[in-house]
Amino acid sequence: MKKIFLLLLMILTVSGCGGEEKAPVEPEKKSVEQTPAPTDKKILVVYFSRTGEEYSIGNITKGNTAIVAEMIAAKTGADTFEIKPAVAYPDAYEPCTEIAKKELESNARPALEKNIDNLAQYDTVFIGFPIWWGALPRVMMTFLEANDFSGKTIVPFCTHGGSGLAGTVREIKDACPNAKVLDGLAIVGKTAQNDSAAAEMEVDAWLSGLGY
Repeated sequence: MKKIFLLLLMILTVSGCGGEEKAPVEPEKKSVEQTPAPTDKKILVVYFSRTGEEYSIGNITKGNTAIVAEMIAAKTGADTFEIKPAVAYPDAYEPCTEIAKKELESNARPALEKNIDNLAQYDTVFIGFPIWWGALPRVMMTFLEANDFSGKTIVPFCTHGGSGLAGTVREIKDACPNAKVLDGLAIVGKTAQNDSAAAEMEVDAWLSGLGY
């Protein structure tokens, strides 16, 4: 009888341990999608542009450089600031070129109508201008020298009649030695004024190359 009891006990014990042991289940790990951190860098487009009589174009009511400046600002979300001389340049083409030549020869610094008062808050500054006698208009030099660009990134762009950027990048680097100056964009003034689609393609390709 005792043997029968022991046999039954063994059978029950084996049955109780025969269930499959389940491994502990770890909580499901959800994949987190990586999104780039939003940039807090502020961008400014500063430009000088002229209206009036323009060589090979005619009388214009919006300057060539202003047109390009607006494209850049729209595509980068930048603020804008227009540089204006205290004494406006003549609308007539020939008198304007004569004044520009005299200012260049004398290395003049024409007074500004007003200076920017919040440049410090910007990290990147696009600087636009027409090419006058193969150089920066002297009013641009007034602006560059009147402000502190230390630690900022400067991105030049210009409109021209065939000279490209000429020596203007060097002028900017000399005037702003503590800034980082990137590759510039040069657009023919006639293209900016009369072929906005072509000008926009040039702006897009340039900004893309800069990472914008």
